[in-house]
Amino acid sequence: MPRFLTCLLLLFALRLSAQVPSQSSSEIFQNIKKLNVLGSVLYIAAHPDDENTLMLSYLSKDQLVRTGYLSLTRGDGGQNLIGAEQGYNIGVIRTQELLAARRIDGAQQFFSRAYDFGFSKTRDETLNFWDKDKVLGDVIWMIRKFQPDVIITRFPPDPRAGHGHHQTSAFLAEQGFSLAADPKSYPDQLKFVKPWQAKRLVWNTYTPGFTNKQPTEEKNPFISIEIGGYNPVLGKSYTEIAAESRSQHKSQGFGSAPQRGARIDYFLHKVGETAQKGLFDGIDVSWKRVKGSEKIQTMITGAIKNFSVNKPSASVPELLKINTELNKLDSTNIYIKAKKEEVRELILQCAGLWFETNPDDFSQVAGDTAAIKIAVVKRSDYPVKLISLQWTGKEKDSTLNLALEDNELNSFALNPVLPAKLKVSQPYWLEKPIDKGLFQIDNQQDIGFPENRPETTTEFVFEIGGQQFAFSRPWIYKSTDPAQGEIYRPFEIRPAVTANITEPVFIFSSLEPKTVSILVEAQRKNVKGSVKPEIPAGWKSVPESASFDFKGKYQQQYFSFIITPPANNQEVKLKAIATVDGQMFDKSIRTIAYQHIPSQTIFPTSEAKLAKIDVKTTVKNIGYIAGAGDDVPTALRQMDCQVTMLNEAGLAKDLSIYDAIIVGVRAYNTENYLTNYQSKLMDYVKNGGTMVVQYTIPGGQKVKQIGPYDIELGRDRVAEEDAEMRFLLPEHPLLNYPNKITQKDFEGWIQERGLYFAQTWDKTNYQALFSANDKEETLKEGSVLYAQYGKGHYIYTGLSFFRELPAGVTGAYRLFANMISAGKK
Repeated sequence: MPRFLTCLLLLFALRLSAQVPSQSSSEIFQNIKKLNVLGSVLYIAAHPDDENTLMLSYLSKDQLVRTGYLSLTRGDGGQNLIGAEQGYNIGVIRTQELLAARRIDGAQQFFSRAYDFGFSKTRDETLNFWDKDKVLGDVIWMIRKFQPDVIITRFPPDPRAGHGHHQTSAFLAEQGFSLAADPKSYPDQLKFVKPWQAKRLVWNTYTPGFTNKQPTEEKNPFISIEIGGYNPVLGKSYTEIAAESRSQHKSQGFGSAPQRGARIDYFLHKVGETAQKGLFDGIDVSWKRVKGSEKIQTMITGAIKNFSVNKPSASVPELLKINTELNKLDSTNIYIKAKKEEVRELILQCAGLWFETNPDDFSQVAGDTAAIKIAVVKRSDYPVKLISLQWTGKEKDSTLNLALEDNELNSFALNPVLPAKLKVSQPYWLEKPIDKGLFQIDNQQDIGFPENRPETTTEFVFEIGGQQFAFSRPWIYKSTDPAQGEIYRPFEIRPAVTANITEPVFIFSSLEPKTVSILVEAQRKNVKGSVKPEIPAGWKSVPESASFDFKGKYQQQYFSFIITPPANNQEVKLKAIATVDGQMFDKSIRTIAYQHIPSQTIFPTSEAKLAKIDVKTTVKNIGYIAGAGDDVPTALRQMDCQVTMLNEAGLAKDLSIYDAIIVGVRAYNTENYLTNYQSKLMDYVKNGGTMVVQYTIPGGQKVKQIGPYDIELGRDRVAEEDAEMRFLLPEHPLLNYPNKITQKDFEGWIQERGLYFAQTWDKTNYQALFSANDKEETLKEGSVLYAQYGKGHYIYTGLSFFRELPAGVTGAYRLFANMISAGKK
C-alpha cells in the first residue's frame, strides 16, 4: 500500500545530476567493467553533428574510457528541417538533440560560449567574429576541467576542413593543448581547476565523403584502429550504436542507417608524444596511476567475475566495499571523483532503486506554493532505508528512517512554498544578449554545461549496507498522452505574467496605422495589471495601455493597439511592458515542442521591430509552397499580401487565381508530391503567372528540372553578409519596379548574402541580376536568375530571404516585393 507522509526533513549538500533511468543487467555489467579503466578522451569540433559518433561509441563502450565531446557552438546558424526556428532557437533544439545522442553513445556533452553565426569560409573570418581569447579560454577551461589523456579533433586547422568554424575548432584545440598546462595562461581559472597536460592530440582524419581511407598524403605519422566491432554484452555493434546516436540530429536531417562490419579509423599525430599502436600508448589506464589504490583493481575484478545477470543486487556488498576503499583516497583526484560517482550509480542500479519528484503542473512562479509528489520504490531484495528527504522550499530538517519493502511504492504528497529568489528557467546562455559572436556568461563555472543546473530538486538519502548515499534529482512534470504514453517535461519557473507580440516585424509602407496585437498570459492565478507598447517618440499608440484581470492560471487575452508611424522613414523597437503590483515584466514566452526532445521554454525580451520604409507591391494574392520551414509567409502578410499555403490538395486546384506562387526553402528537397505538380507549375508560369523559387540543395532534389529551362544548382554561397552586391543589369525591371533597388537595400543583412546559388544555367533564357563574392574568391553570379517563360516570369534565388525577412531587413523586403510583383507592371 502506498504511504503518504508530510514530515519535515534533513538537509544535506545537494549533488545535481540528471534523471537516471533504470538500467538492464547487461548495462550494469558493462559499467562495472568500466570501473577498472582510468583513461579519458576529449573530442573537439565546432557544431552539433560534427562529432564522429562511431568514435565516441567505441571509446565509451569498448575502450570504457571517460569520453567527452566539446562542441564550440550549439549549431545556432544551421538550417532547420523540422520547423521555422532559427538562430538561438535552433541552438536550443540542437542542444537537446546532442544530449539525446550522448545518452546513446555514452559520451558527455560540453559547449563553449561561441555563437554559431552561420557558414564561414576561413579561420580568419571566424576569429574576426568570435573573441579568440575568450573561446580559446573556454577550450583551455574544458581541458583543465575534464583532464583528458588524449585530445582528438575532427578537423584539421586549415582549409581542408572546409567550414571556417571547423578549421577554428582544430586550431584552438592545438593551442589549448599546450596552454592548458601553463599556469600563466588564464590564471583566473586556477581558482577552480589546475593546469593539465594531455599526452597527445591527434586528428581523426578522413577523406572526402568520410570514407576514412589511409591518409597516404600526410607526412605526420598515423595510427589505425578498428572501431566497428560488435559488443555482445550490449547486443549491438558500435556502428549500430553510432547510427542511433547520429539519428538524433533530426533538425539537420541526419537520420542514419547502421553500417555493420569492420570499420577502420585513422588518427594523424599533431602534437604531444607520438603514438605507435594505439591512442593510449604510454598511458597507464589501470588503477596503478592512483597512489594507494592497490586493493581496488582486485576488488573490481572480483565484482566483474561474480556478477549475476539474474540478480544484480548480489553485487551490492562488493560495490559497498569498493566505495569504502575509494573514500580513503584523495577526493580531489579526478579519477577518484569519477569512479566514486560511477560506484554510487551502480549501487543505486543494483539495489533496484527508482525515485523521482513530480509537480502537479509543469510550471510555477517563484514565491508561490507548488504541489509535488515524491515517489520511491526498491525493486530488489537488498535491504535499504530511506533516511531522509529534502526538497526545494523546505527549510527545517526531519528524518524518516523508512525501511523500504521490496517493490512497494512509497509516495509523499507535499505543498512546499518555492523560494522567491529562484531564477526564471531561461537557458543560462540566453540570460543576456549575444555580444560580438559570444553568449555572455558571467559565471566561469557555468561554461561547458549543456543546460541549466536545476533550480528545483529533491535530495534522497538512503542507507545501504550501513553506508549513506545522497542523490539529488530535478523535479520533472509527467503526463500521459493517449497516443505516446508517459511524457516527461522539465519543470519551469516562470515570471508572473508574460507578453508576446504576435509578429516579430511590422512594416509600414505609408502613414496608414497598423494593429499590433499583444498576447498577455498569466503564469499564476489572480494576476491583475496593465500592458502597454513602449515605443519611441514620434510613434503613436492608441490606446496607450490596457488593463487585465486574470483569475485563472494560463489565462490569456489579446490586446490590440493601433500604431501610427512618423512621416520619416525609420526603424525602431517596440517593447511590450506588463505591470503587476508595481513590478514591471518585459519577457515573452516561447515553448519549443517536438516529440524527439523534451519541451524547452525560453523567455526572450518581448519586443518587435517597427519599420517605416518605402516598399510597394503590385500583387495581393500569393500561394506559398512550404519547404523545410520558414517565416517568409508572415513577412508577406506584413506587405499586405494574402497568403494561401499550398499543399498537395491546394496545388490540385486552379492556380491562376494567384498573382504569384513562392516555393519555400528546400521544398524541392523535402516534398515528394512536387514531382507530380511541376509541369502544372510550369504551365502556371507559361500562362502568365510569377513563380519565385528559394534555395534548393543540389543532389537531393525531388524534381530534377526545377525551372522552365536548364539550371544546375551548386554549393556556391557568399557567407560575408556585407559583401558587395554588384548590379549586372541595373535597368532590369526586377531592380526598378515597383521599388528602385540600390546598394542601400543590401545594408544590415544578417549571417550571409545567400547560399546554394545556381552553378550553370541556360544563358540564353536566364538573366543573372547580381554578382558577389567573399574576400579573395571569384565572382558568383547565380544568386538571382530571372527568366521570362511564355507570358509569365520565373525567378530562382539563393539570397537568404528566409533569414532576412523575419529579421526585418528592410532592403530584403523591397527586393522581394519586386520579385513577386514581376508579373504586374
